[in-house]
Amino acid sequence: MAVGPARVVGAARSRRKPFDAASDEMTAETSTGRTWTPRIAVQLAVLAAAAFIYVTAEILPVGALPAIARDLHVSVPVVGTLLAWYALVAALTTIPLVRWTAHWPRRTALLMTLVCLTGSQLISAVAPNFAVLACARMLCAITHGLMLSVVAPIATRLVPASHHGRATTATYVGISLAVVVGSPLTAALSFVWGWRVAVAAITVVAALITVAAWVVLPPLVLSAEQLLTVGPRAHHHRNRRLLTVSVLTLIAVTGHYISYTFIVVIIRDVVGVRGPNTAWLLAAYGIAGLAAMPLVARPVDRHPKATVITCTAVLSGVFVVLTVLAFGAWSTTATVLIGAGAFVLWGGTANGASPMLQAAAMRAGADDPDGASGLYMAAFQIGITAGSLAGGLLYGYSVPTMLGASAVLMGAALAAMTATRHVFEVPPLGHA
Repeated sequence: MAVGPARVVGAARSRRKPFDAASDEMTAETSTGRTWTPRIAVQLAVLAAAAFIYVTAEILPVGALPAIARDLHVSVPVVGTLLAWYALVAALTTIPLVRWTAHWPRRTALLMTLVCLTGSQLISAVAPNFAVLACARMLCAITHGLMLSVVAPIATRLVPASHHGRATTATYVGISLAVVVGSPLTAALSFVWGWRVAVAAITVVAALITVAAWVVLPPLVLSAEQLLTVGPRAHHHRNRRLLTVSVLTLIAVTGHYISYTFIVVIIRDVVGVRGPNTAWLLAAYGIAGLAAMPLVARPVDRHPKATVITCTAVLSGVFVVLTVLAFGAWSTTATVLIGAGAFVLWGGTANGASPMLQAAAMRAGADDPDGASGLYMAAFQIGITAGSLAGGLLYGYSVPTMLGASAVLMGAALAAMTATRHVFEVPPLGHA
């Protein structure tokens, strides 16, 4: 029988406590109230770095679409499918891998994903054709969802319960940096020296982060009590609150990726920015996302529903504005400025909403935050797959239609978020 929201909250509050201290080592440190010690700051930085390099590798084709297409003699839409297939594999493997590794020390699970990433990028850098490149990317796609599923729960186990949202947001700084630094940098490297150099650089950085994670992070072995509520025993498929968050995520991410997959094309054909300047607008998009992180850190823990609704509303408006610009046949300084401003808002709100949704998912499945995060990530990756594939079809029809579809889906997500109750509820600190 399905579990209603009230029962989910009650179960979360009654059984949440073991996960506030995933190891004796972490308990000793967080119980003193020293939330952001230098040691914890370094550990969170390594987790953010892991997210950074993984997402940079994932979205590399976005900034290198033309370079890859020319080098491997395939069309731009075909290169765009690299994101769709990557996300599809991640979506299919996330939940099984999260369950399979549920009893592992958390550091071990993270290290496995980073090793797969390093190997896949090494193969990609020397891929002789598009098929080999696609297969190489599948290697890290298999563990991509697992990495994003464990990195935020690991972060929350390093701090007191009252700071879980902020710890989750800290890991998302790495994702924002992937957009503000990783994507523009790989795009620039692809323009100047070729996309293979960009992939080789990712390989080296991934190897270094793997070593840093092994040295800096504690093993985080789960206790016998914690092991009773992880994996298949968590019954997340019966958790209505968690399923609602996952469905909302699926809708919003699909709408986002319909257009984001072809963001370079939008910059060129809608905003009117071309050539190497594309990297600068991509950087502005990422900078906005990075700047949004400290702004949403406290609201994630205190007023999550109002904040996520605000972000989604702004995103809906951004896609409406870009759709209007795309339908227009003019290209003036004003349209460039309006388009650039829309991109800045797009970057800030899209990156700000993600940690809120993941934090809501982990609160909804507090007995097994890794498993709850895994279900959320599966929905996220399905959204990327659906959005990328739909974006490719709509791009072939027209760019305005593609942007309009993003606006419609984001508006649907906004309406659903506004109508839901209890989904983004934060339990009192005494029960956290």
